Amino acid sequence: MENILLTPYNRNGLNLKNHLVMAPMTRSRAIDNIPNDLMAEYYGQRNSAGLIITEGTSPTPESLGYPRIPGLFSKEQVEGWKKITEAVHAGGSRIFVQLMHTGRIGHEDNLPRGLHLVSSAAVKAAGPIFTDTKGIQENSEPIALTTEGIKDVIKGHVTAAKNAMAAGFDGIELHGANGYLIEQFLNPNLNNRTDEYGGSVQARAKFVTNLAREIGDAIGYEKVGIRFSPFSTMGDLKAYAEDEVINTYKYLAQELGKLKIAYIHIGLSPAVKDDFLSQLKDAFGGTLIICNGLTPETAEKALESGKAELAAFGRSFLANPDLPERIAENANLNQPDMSALYTPGSRGYTDYKPLQVTV
Repeated sequence: MENILLTPYNRNGLNLKNHLVMAPMTRSRAIDNIPNDLMAEYYGQRNSAGLIITEGTSPTPESLGYPRIPGLFSKEQVEGWKKITEAVHAGGSRIFVQLMHTGRIGHEDNLPRGLHLVSSAAVKAAGPIFTDTKGIQENSEPIALTTEGIKDVIKGHVTAAKNAMAAGFDGIELHGANGYLIEQFLNPNLNNRTDEYGGSVQARAKFVTNLAREIGDAIGYEKVGIRFSPFSTMGDLKAYAEDEVINTYKYLAQELGKLKIAYIHIGLSPAVKDDFLSQLKDAFGGTLIICNGLTPETAEKALESGKAELAAFGRSFLANPDLPERIAENANLNQPDMSALYTPGSRGYTDYKPLQVTV
């Protein structure tokens, strides 16, 4: 019986050569925040995936929360990304860029001079952040976005999405997880706003639904995906009531389903029960990607059962550029060099050995 993971997938314009997705992974190799030849080699090595979702990429200058992450707001960045999309398309893969606005997570030393972190509220995030200037520091104090400021952030994302099309991407993924800006609006413990973007589930969701709608209007809804991690408390987010979490993400799934975006990408955790996942899937009605802790075996079972349509792999693709081939051959997987996840250079990045198949 043929492995579902290795068969083509085609739905709502998402035409993939297999059901394998390379998950977004921050790698911090973009010197001066510009995609480069080393990055093109890295992504090109992994063009065996049906869909590649890039590392988190800043849509605007003030969203550069971490050092050496790429952006998509300058001509130089667009030109750098062109090399990457060409390398990926050469293998018949599709590639979406993940637009990541970190919001209050970051440090001003990682931003262009004179810019400040922004968020749904002027509440500083606890915890450390790495900078190339002074090493580990505390997160900087954010500025609460005004209503007009929110509209400017959305405009910045729309421009980045248009830049993505100019760079040859097949679509964009909004990063709605990890405690970044979208989750800062969704979480009622942090979103203390009294304007149209705060209060009820619908109001707190308005930022992301408006974001998806305006980007979809600009580049096509079939080119828009989004990643969520329900129940996550990353980024110093406080947990809130289970029923409100469920209602929040079901509402989002319904609204995004109406827009017919390309997919919803769910980061799994023990808190994300199968019943809840099924409710999200039914509410959305489109392609569901699952990620986090999957093995080829558990991913195959999930697709067989109808739990999701596509399966995303992070560290497995990081250390195994030829992951589909290894799955086909039932071969062992390389283990990632965890000490080189975010360091500059090729070590632990482009030096993983491919599978040698003896004919």
